[in-house]
Amino acid sequence: MSFTEEESSVLRPTTEPKLESFLFTCELSSKVPFYTFQGDEEDDLEHFLELRTICLGVGAKEESNVVEVMAINHVGKKISVPIANVHIKCLPMVSLGGFELKAPVTLRLKAGTGPVSVSGLHLIVKPNEDSDLSEEEEEEDEEDVEEEELPAVKPAKKKKNQ
Repeated sequence: MSFTEEESSVLRPTTEPKLESFLFTCELSSKVPFYTFQGDEEDDLEHFLELRTICLGVGAKEESNVVEVMAINHVGKKISVPIANVHIKCLPMVSLGGFELKAPVTLRLKAGTGPVSVSGLHLIVKPNEDSDLSEEEEEEDEEDVEEEELPAVKPAKKKKNQ
């Protein structure tokens, strides 16, 4: 038995998380060389920083300005990675196209005096609270649908050597 996407959403409530986004910006300079982005410590919320652009501000000198990001990698280790090297004469702005990092994230002006503006989006992921089913009931429903949709697996037949 197979379901279309429309039918399956009627049978099971969707538990897609809700996403809210807010404008983010900070300015790095020799006076303020780093900024740490942290989300609120509320339960069941995940905070992400989606970096979009890095550009030199008014009054930037003719020098290289290197911006690096410090975050936690997939194994929980803190790492630092340079993400932009902007210069007033040849590359005053860099588009990152949506470079997404989970909080906490520290942006640092590693070289240069700035000012360098970093902009993007602060994303907050909220779990969907519309579901009337408990987690156990949802898992049971998912198992029932999986059992109905998937055919039984049969062992492969071996070919005889000639």
